[in-house]
Amino acid sequence: MDLPLHPLMEAGMGAASAPRTNESRLVASAVAGQVSHPVVRVSPYRIGRDGVLRLLPGSGGIALNRRVGDRAVGLAADHMEAGVSLHNTGRDDVGAKGGSNRALMFQACVGNRARVTSGPVTGAVGTVVGKHGGINHVIVDFTPAVKRRLCIGDKVQLDAYGQGLELPDFPQVRALNLSPRLLRRWGVRTERGRLIIPVTHTVPAELMGSGFGRSEGVLGDLDIQLSDARLVRRHRLNALRLGDLVAVCPLDYRFGPSRRPGVITVGV
Repeated sequence: MDLPLHPLMEAGMGAASAPRTNESRLVASAVAGQVSHPVVRVSPYRIGRDGVLRLLPGSGGIALNRRVGDRAVGLAADHMEAGVSLHNTGRDDVGAKGGSNRALMFQACVGNRARVTSGPVTGAVGTVVGKHGGINHVIVDFTPAVKRRLCIGDKVQLDAYGQGLELPDFPQVRALNLSPRLLRRWGVRTERGRLIIPVTHTVPAELMGSGFGRSEGVLGDLDIQLSDARLVRRHRLNALRLGDLVAVCPLDYRFGPSRRPGVITVGV
């Protein structure tokens, strides 16, 4: 496996040798949300695996001084969302409660363009870099200058595009939450009938934590546990950066995360 500098922020990598896709058949649609406010549980304390109580910022809002490419390990935070967190708080006229936000979560794909549609930075453009289950946020990266002028509650609209993406020459590969835009820039290529996927790290499946047991692989996330110092050193996981594309082995994410020999899942 190749090791690119940083897949989510590099442009024009490997387009000439990119695998064939069914991009011409995909349907793009607009989905939207509002910049969320940070959320705190009933008790603000977080209990560490060492049994120590800590008071730390968590999910939601606008991460003003952290973004894709920065260190992911060793921060004084817990479940921080590195970018601008979106949540659709609109009233649902049809379907189950919360359906609009689930549609935002489902249709958003990593690499989609996001455009601010209200507030002082209307027209500013960013990129979807992930989604966070449980709190159910879509995470968008904007430049620091844009983030400092964004306001809680500002509206952001996405060009949602990517669910249903297929690689016809590799029918055994399942693409979830992946925009064709990111695939073109990632450096994924074919070589002698094989699919070569650049990643920054490999992660043993035994280190995966919260997220196992879900029945689908598009509305949530899966945590990497760093409590085994030996495996952390062996796989250089202290060097993880926000937005790294990593391979989890063996892991099958097609129908919800489960450990399955011979299957690899690559995720953000």
